[in-house]
Amino acid sequence: MKVLYVASEVVPFAKTGGLADVAGSLPQALKEENVDIRVIMPKFGKIDPKYTNAMEHVYDGELDVAWRKKYVGLDKYEKDGITYYFVDNQEYFGREGFYGYDDDAERFSFFCRAVLNLLPVMDFWPDVIHTNDWHAGLVNVLLKLEHMDDERYRDIRTLYTIHNLKYQGVFPKEVMSDVLGIDWKYFNNGDLEFYDAVNFMKGGIIYADYISTVSKTYAQEIQYEYFGEHLDGLLRSRQDTLFGIVNGLDYNVYNPSTDANLFETYDIDSRDRKADNKTELQNLLGLPNNRRTPMVALVSRLVSAKGLDLIVRMMDEILQHEDIQFVMLGTGDREYEEWFKGLEWRFPNKVSANIKFSNELAQRMYAAADIFLMPSDYEPCGIGQLIALRYGAVPVVRETGGLKDTVQQYDKYTNEGNGFVFGDYNAHEMMYALKRALSAYENFEEWQHIVANAMNTDYSWTNSAREYKELYHKLLEE
Repeated sequence: MKVLYVASEVVPFAKTGGLADVAGSLPQALKEENVDIRVIMPKFGKIDPKYTNAMEHVYDGELDVAWRKKYVGLDKYEKDGITYYFVDNQEYFGREGFYGYDDDAERFSFFCRAVLNLLPVMDFWPDVIHTNDWHAGLVNVLLKLEHMDDERYRDIRTLYTIHNLKYQGVFPKEVMSDVLGIDWKYFNNGDLEFYDAVNFMKGGIIYADYISTVSKTYAQEIQYEYFGEHLDGLLRSRQDTLFGIVNGLDYNVYNPSTDANLFETYDIDSRDRKADNKTELQNLLGLPNNRRTPMVALVSRLVSAKGLDLIVRMMDEILQHEDIQFVMLGTGDREYEEWFKGLEWRFPNKVSANIKFSNELAQRMYAAADIFLMPSDYEPCGIGQLIALRYGAVPVVRETGGLKDTVQQYDKYTNEGNGFVFGDYNAHEMMYALKRALSAYENFEEWQHIVANAMNTDYSWTNSAREYKELYHKLLEE
């Protein structure tokens, strides 16, 4: 089975968010499942020269962008047994950033058209093209609208993965003729039209053979108005071809027994050494040194979707009544940044607010924390809770999206479960879930059992890759 994986960002070449982690890890896991997979992305100017200097140049040519022609190049690079292709056009991609430009519609429609038009020079003809998020959505559209006269393309099937429905690639309708060069009838019939604008993700959904998203619960949630971002009706109409597969975690990268960022490495059998990470972090952050004081961690973008309003509402009260330490790391909306700084000022012996991002400090927090707080309003999959489980930081989460699929409420009567959950988006519910966790922490044996349950949970990419492979087979059998 041959699969071409299309993404706008891929670790280690380019990253702004979780898509890049998935695009870096999933193809590797699929290769282990004997899928012949290759990856294609834009050749961004910010890619490290150690990669670009080692790329093999494959092709130079021209590509139609509506009424004009533009240069298109193709480079390739092999890493860890996978071939990566890079679509080259310095005018579009040789910039400081990846997204957020006035001509993003032109840049990414160019990328999508190039993916399909360059297939003949790749020496690789896929059975399945697996596209991701709005940046690649037009691949599905253009395959059906521009290539069905070529028999080489007719048997290609498409799987479209939505990583976050909130970001859809919506542009003024003028791009139909000026950038896309697509007949207006596909706007007028609603395929690309979205509130009198053009929506790349909507087109990707309509023209994909199958659709997937990054957890089973999120696949259900996005069919409801609250989570559906005005596409819930369309997604309900595609529910028979909509699947949820939870993201995995790269267990080679996130491994407490080998993580060079930690003060002290450990595994499930030596998890008593986890407390050494706590005392070292307390020293580093200037908090009172005490192995038994429960440490609660938050590592997050500081935006409302991450449930920060619940924390703002209740954390003062929790800190006044509970003997805990609260450590946080992240950047985002200024109002939240200022609030966390104020919280540290009000509780200097209990709170460390780190308004920055540091991968090293993040890993140290996961290793040091007893409890990991993630009260998201919505969460397509989430990676924080997966890292926390791997490092034995027991998650306290809201029951939504991937959080619901990966964190199960601990039951002290059966000793099953790997965390603590609450249902409604409500500050008091969050507080009660946290208090349940703190109560369990007081019982040393019970807490060790919960930590062991967390660390024994397997959310490596292996299981997810097998589900994707099954989905590819299902797609080809239809």
